[in-house]
Amino acid sequence: MSRSPSLPDRPRLELDQDMSDEERLEALREHFVEITDVHEELSSQLETADERRAELKEEVDRTERENEALKTSSLYIATVEEVADEAQEAVVKQHGNNQEVLTDVSRRMADELQAGDRVAVNDSFSVQTILSGETDARAQAMEVDASPDVVYDDIGGIEEQIREVREAVEEPLVNPAQFDTVGIDPPSGVLLYGPPGTGKTMLAKAVANETDATFIKMAGSELVRKFIGEGSRLVRDLFELAEERSPAIIFIDEIDAIAAKRTESKTSGDAEVQRTMMQLLSEMDGFESRGNVRIIAATNRFDMLDRAILRPGRFDRLIEVPEPDAEGRERIFEIHTKNMNVADDVDFAALAERTEGYSGAEIESMTTEAGMFAIRDERTEVRTSDFEEAIDKLENEDSGTPVPSAGYTAYHY
Repeated sequence: MSRSPSLPDRPRLELDQDMSDEERLEALREHFVEITDVHEELSSQLETADERRAELKEEVDRTERENEALKTSSLYIATVEEVADEAQEAVVKQHGNNQEVLTDVSRRMADELQAGDRVAVNDSFSVQTILSGETDARAQAMEVDASPDVVYDDIGGIEEQIREVREAVEEPLVNPAQFDTVGIDPPSGVLLYGPPGTGKTMLAKAVANETDATFIKMAGSELVRKFIGEGSRLVRDLFELAEERSPAIIFIDEIDAIAAKRTESKTSGDAEVQRTMMQLLSEMDGFESRGNVRIIAATNRFDMLDRAILRPGRFDRLIEVPEPDAEGRERIFEIHTKNMNVADDVDFAALAERTEGYSGAEIESMTTEAGMFAIRDERTEVRTSDFEEAIDKLENEDSGTPVPSAGYTAYHY
């Protein structure tokens, strides 16, 4: 607790009768200066005291408000089932039980209240305020705010697939009038399938970068939840969020996690996964139109997908993204080495021939390894020998044979 500042001593004037007029005048001047200094000091202390008083008053007001809030009874969340405009009454159902109550509504709220609204009610079920729509925070977290830094030129070896994705996803968002002129509905969804590392996810990132649409990204495993109904609710909230932010693109990576073929399994986990898939099927092709929302999904286990999700109307385009051919691998080498200090004699065509069967991700890893070999030799230029050593290293890792370091024994288990 701070202490009050001490008051300055009061100046005193002592005049001797034997003083001359000049001495008296000088003493009065000195006394005036002392009084002025004391006045300024007291004024400063008064100003500080006023500021402290204002702070304490604000703190007291805040404490009183918090105290009143603590005394106020909590409100309950309810849903409006029906609204009677003329009688200014509403039927509300409190969350957590099936009790429905007919309650009066104020004239101000009666004009705004609609069936299905979330409201806060007190102990007597009187509507206190109208709440915003409920959306799972996990669904909102899946919205990508910043555009990925991937463009179509960063993807090599799948030019035909890029063209098909742009036609099915980008064109309906950028130029919808041409589809109306032709008289057709644009494809509702695109499924990308193929081996790992061939550029499926990069292709979705490029679409997000090239369009101004809201991009919502999720993995299929994120939709699998522990408790009954949570996964279905998350799927529903995701599509509601996409409709609110439309035009929007929903990208579901590793969709085989929730869209695998249905079995006769009776376990609760498998049943919850199937319920989540049923909700996904309903959202993709239900009675209500999705509006300006496009879906892209990716998987490397096409054989595991349920037939129901593959039919037209849900995924109108099934696009295979294969491993790149020799020309595509050469283009991928050029893309991943454009910022590298590569020697002039490096032949990407020869490297592409030697890396038959490699995916784009493996080639990217190889270029990084080649740069690491150059750094190990204390060079700033990457040579052909570095790429060859990187290829040998990756081939040894794929074969499962450990590569011993110098001076150490290779143990086989």
